[in-house]
Amino acid sequence: MSVKKGWYLNMAIDYLYPEYEIVRDTNKCIACRVCERQCSNEAHFYDPEQGKMVADNTKCVCCHRCVSLCPTKALKIVKSDHTFKANANWTGKTITEVYRQANTGGVLLSSMGNPEAYPVYWDKILLNASQVTNPSIDPLREPMETTTYLGKKPTEVERDKDGKLVNNMPPQLKLSTPVMFSAMSYGSISYNAHESLARAAEELGIYYNTGEGGLHEDFYKYGANTIVQVASGRFGVSKDYLNAGAAIEIKIGQGAKPGIGGHLPGIKVSADISKTRMIPKGSDAISPAPHHDIYSIEDLRQLVFSLKEASDYKKPVIVKIAAVHNVAAIASGIARSGADIIAIDGYRGGTGAAPTRIRDNVGIPIELALASVDQRLREEGIRDNVGIVVGGSIRSSSDLVKAIALGADACYIATAACLSMGCHLCRSCQAGKCNWGIATQRPELVKRLNPDVGYKRLVNLVHAWDHEVKEIMGGMGINSIESLRGNRLMLRGIGLSDRELAILGIKHAGE
Repeated sequence: MSVKKGWYLNMAIDYLYPEYEIVRDTNKCIACRVCERQCSNEAHFYDPEQGKMVADNTKCVCCHRCVSLCPTKALKIVKSDHTFKANANWTGKTITEVYRQANTGGVLLSSMGNPEAYPVYWDKILLNASQVTNPSIDPLREPMETTTYLGKKPTEVERDKDGKLVNNMPPQLKLSTPVMFSAMSYGSISYNAHESLARAAEELGIYYNTGEGGLHEDFYKYGANTIVQVASGRFGVSKDYLNAGAAIEIKIGQGAKPGIGGHLPGIKVSADISKTRMIPKGSDAISPAPHHDIYSIEDLRQLVFSLKEASDYKKPVIVKIAAVHNVAAIASGIARSGADIIAIDGYRGGTGAAPTRIRDNVGIPIELALASVDQRLREEGIRDNVGIVVGGSIRSSSDLVKAIALGADACYIATAACLSMGCHLCRSCQAGKCNWGIATQRPELVKRLNPDVGYKRLVNLVHAWDHEVKEIMGGMGINSIESLRGNRLMLRGIGLSDRELAILGIKHAGE
């Protein structure tokens, strides 16, 4: 009897009311079972006894696949109004997470970036515009330059004995517009998603990043538009891999999980991924938190020059770090290590899987990190030693413009890129059941993302942003992205404290 009582008790505690509810209009539903076939979470099924479709709300992740493909538009998903007793400290979310951990004893995992209601500084920064004395520029009728070069810039002009200019320019990345696709590894996202990113980067004249999972042999042909990553696990790293890309990125950290390594479950390590990552099929791919050969800036310098040596000094080396409290000092060290570009990832950065507590509580906003890094490097007279690329929730062309005005040379985008390919931000990537064929390795799901469609949507997104960037610059009376870089006079804060304005290096609106 005691065992039976205990079983009932556990069952009662473990029951958590679904976060979402599937609402079906029975007058429209024709029981075609499309929703059943399309839902990888098995939230829909046909009940022959009732002769109708029913749903298991506990399995719904709000990915909208069923809503989008229902031929009669009989479905919608709503947020459940079930609630715990009101408590400003112990919210329903907090209580639910305690129950889950008490049941499993495991770490909570989440994906796709920090969703908490922290300040979004992009939304508290406004852009200036020209009026009379400094007239605006019409981008439809006058040339606007958004081409960007990433890398070290020479500090002096050199001439030969005949007085002709000597090309002393270190290796550079040339971007048609200051946007790149951020690191998403093969394993965390699908083959078709990687193909979409690679093809889009090639057509746009920009770059995509392999992430830490190596480069599939089919994509070596896109090497001129590829950034290959070297992470702590060294997955897929070889001399051929290093020479396949246009640049090499050393990943020290990422915004979604600063100070934490990576983990790709063995269930996702298929034959293709096994070959690409150079690990046994079905084995977990675990990246340690630190690089075990980097414990100082001097150690980092050794790796930077080892990679330069392996690639004949023909490729810029990027060092990627998470935005943390001492990021300016860290960036100063990196700039002196021989790296050509620093990539900084803010606390809103997305990822396929991260410990929830780390994702939601560690790191700082990219806006504050960028401003402090740019200012520190300028004060030390080494700003031109490195390019600066930032990521971590760059959501629109206006975010991009504000980032460049704060001191960035270019921006990484990942979540925006996934959204353009069809992601509905259901934040369940860690389950590997992505209904849109992006964050999955299941063949029947991967094929749902058509690379011919995915790459074109990515191209459309970047073209749209580029057009908007030119319009915004024109309104400022600026005709070159280079004139915008670090031009904080074009920014004003609204609703910010004096301390926040000081860190950002901008004035308040009205000043």
